[in-house]
Amino acid sequence: MAEFVSRFQESLLDQNTFSVTWELVPGRGAFEKAQEVVMASAEQAAKSGKVHALTITDNPGGNPAISAEMLGAEINKLGIEPLVHFTCKDKNRNQLEGLLYGLERENVRNLLIMTGDYPVSGFGGRAKPVFDLDPAQLLGLISDLNQGLEVPTFKGSTTLKPTHFFAGAAVSPFKKLESEQMGQYYKLKKKLESGAQFIVTQLGYDARKFHEALLMVRHLGYGNIPVIGNVYVLPLGAARLMNRNGIPGCVVTDKLVKEIAAEVERSKDKGKTERLLRAAKMYAFMKGMGFAGVHIGGHGMKFEDVEFIIEKGEELAPNWQDLVREFDFPQPGGWYYFEKDPETGLNKEEPADRSKDRPAAPVGYKMFRVLHNAMFETKGFLFKPMRSLAKAVDGTSMEHFFTRVEHFMKVMTNECMHCGDCALFDIAYLCPMSQCPKGQRNGPCGGSFEGWCEVYPNKKQCIYVRAYPRLKSHGAEDTLGAYMIPPVNYDLRFTSSWLNFYLGRDHTAKRLGIKPPAKK
Repeated sequence: MAEFVSRFQESLLDQNTFSVTWELVPGRGAFEKAQEVVMASAEQAAKSGKVHALTITDNPGGNPAISAEMLGAEINKLGIEPLVHFTCKDKNRNQLEGLLYGLERENVRNLLIMTGDYPVSGFGGRAKPVFDLDPAQLLGLISDLNQGLEVPTFKGSTTLKPTHFFAGAAVSPFKKLESEQMGQYYKLKKKLESGAQFIVTQLGYDARKFHEALLMVRHLGYGNIPVIGNVYVLPLGAARLMNRNGIPGCVVTDKLVKEIAAEVERSKDKGKTERLLRAAKMYAFMKGMGFAGVHIGGHGMKFEDVEFIIEKGEELAPNWQDLVREFDFPQPGGWYYFEKDPETGLNKEEPADRSKDRPAAPVGYKMFRVLHNAMFETKGFLFKPMRSLAKAVDGTSMEHFFTRVEHFMKVMTNECMHCGDCALFDIAYLCPMSQCPKGQRNGPCGGSFEGWCEVYPNKKQCIYVRAYPRLKSHGAEDTLGAYMIPPVNYDLRFTSSWLNFYLGRDHTAKRLGIKPPAKK
């Protein structure tokens, strides 16, 4: 098959083009008003030539909606490319793979890979969350498909024809805590290593944080990867909702809410002109900073609004530095990865010194480290005896008893869900299967707020916010981004993770080079 490059991809890679995507939210139903508005908007955008791709959301807010994949195929026929939100929340790995084959046949190649919002509703009640793969793992699957996936057959294996997806990922630079923000950047590193071809920022209004995301991609060694800035036209109602964490991952500070409220109060159009102008200024400073494009969104937006943002943004872009200080909306006490540049109000390329603050390790964590070093490090004094015991127990009448004892101990200490492919070693002895509602094994989702889990705000901290200071107490925090953790192998479910480790069957054993014992 000939080499394929999407028009959206061309727009991002062309240094003389500032790429524009427009987000459309199609909603629930097949032929309701929301879907008709989306199709009419798509036709306008296609005829204009000013928008390079239309972003189609996937069950936003965790609510049912028309399939982004199916609608993307329909929009593609209008002569404008879709950028389909392709999320992990509702589909297992087999369905994700199957949908990718279908999208390839329909020539829908632009994908924004995300974790997805936790389900909040559904037919007959709340839907069951899936989260079988995380974005880094899904990007790995897509990279393999693009190379030609090797699959088993009755006669050995065969290699499928390569696909042509242009897949990107999201990152949020708008996190308040060091632990919370570093989790985002560790996961960003894994997404880039897994093949993310572009990056889109989450929603926020702090110019310095936008600049930080751009610098971070370069800092990780991926200066050739295009970065897209998120421009959301923010009315007062949405601002208040986001300000109280009503939409996970979207950050609007008290200061910005007050500014928007004042605009609504003093204007005849309830602040519409000023919020469109704010969006145009964001377009301008992002273009000036070096972003490859912008992702424009906003509830109820018309194409004329998008045109205004583009045209006004281009007009303002030559003097973008003058606009930066208008977007000084830091979270109170918020942490930044890079040192501040007082001259520009943005960042220097010098990272902040994270070594100054080394928290004390919890006693329980210290005990886990001692136990781990003795039992699970190959040079630990208990490793060889435990491996010998595992060989003796495996496949015998004692295996069930051994498994139940292990499971009981881990339920008491780690709320174990008995997946058999344990990730405790990877996340400072915190279980992502039981303690993260989305089961994220390679880093946090984007939905946390001030360290709190998206699903349990003000009740449970994100496990990565908990893991970071544990590891940092021993100078090991960067291990959170050191290697990819594969998807859970469900062949191992309800089996002993200790046996699987010592006998070379789980992902940790394979990473450490622990081989299965030779067969007698």
